[in-house]
Amino acid sequence: MLAARIHEDGGPEVLRVEEVPDPVAARGQVLVRLRAASLNHLDIWVRKGLPSVPKPRILGADGAGVVEALGEGVDGLEPGQRVVLNPGMEHGDAITVIGEHTDGTHAELIAVDDAQVFPLDDSLTFEVAAAFPLVYETAYRMLVTRAAVQAGEWALIWGIGGGVATAAFEICRALGVRTIVTSGDDDKLARAVEWGADVGVNHAKGDVVGAVRETTGKGVDVVVESVGEATWARSLAAVRPTGRVVVCGATSGPNPPAQLHRFWWKQLTVLGSSMGTREDFLGAYDLVRTGRVGVHVDRVYPLSEIRAAHERLEAGEQLGKIVLVMPDEGS
Repeated sequence: MLAARIHEDGGPEVLRVEEVPDPVAARGQVLVRLRAASLNHLDIWVRKGLPSVPKPRILGADGAGVVEALGEGVDGLEPGQRVVLNPGMEHGDAITVIGEHTDGTHAELIAVDDAQVFPLDDSLTFEVAAAFPLVYETAYRMLVTRAAVQAGEWALIWGIGGGVATAAFEICRALGVRTIVTSGDDDKLARAVEWGADVGVNHAKGDVVGAVRETTGKGVDVVVESVGEATWARSLAAVRPTGRVVVCGATSGPNPPAQLHRFWWKQLTVLGSSMGTREDFLGAYDLVRTGRVGVHVDRVYPLSEIRAAHERLEAGEQLGKIVLVMPDEGS
């Protein structure tokens, strides 16, 4: 089969599309012929060595395709069936991720445990199915499981256009949560408002905290925080007293000034959140399959152009998810 692998840490140039042996479904596993996969910032971190993983390694957490073969002991699926993968693998309280802790989905075939494989509704394309799992599962856990958002609340979402931010916006919209979204790109903000965002603020040129106060009067109820050092002070200033800040990452750095005084003055709750459980995946999948949330595909690349796909994601040019499609079988 063809797969995109890394043999060393580095930039997009370390990605190689090459022939590798076909995987085989072991007992309890399903062999899936992938039709589409997507990129996540996780792929960039792993490619760079943050963390460095055993190599060679096929990257990619998300994928959708058809069942190629079933390992011994697998029931409830059949060859030729359309399926989508849940990238989060539960091990008690720990969750590992396809493509970080195992070979991933940027390939023509993958063998995965049957617990990760779910029937794909005919109404969803392979590209959409590949675009939603990791980011929508992550955002669902942040907003629903951890922050327990309620209709009528206000949420501040940094960096609309990124996968988790876009998923968080869509989940908020579906649940009746009003949204203030930010970007350094006015065109992205305009698109987000077209999608249904209540307010868009340019975080590079505008006053995000001022816009929040003008819009809400007292601050947002929830901040979706995945940026870290570049936004942390403004997140704490923008959240209302007794509000919640839910954190799933820190793309600009993990060690901002703590500003502990804001925690007790405002009686804030800060919630950590990472990936999601099977229940979080199913909750997100239900929102997608019923059409309550949109899944935004930015651009589709063939697997052979994976370096260009990485370059676009790393440059932050995307609005929504970047998707890879696999060669037609036998081509």
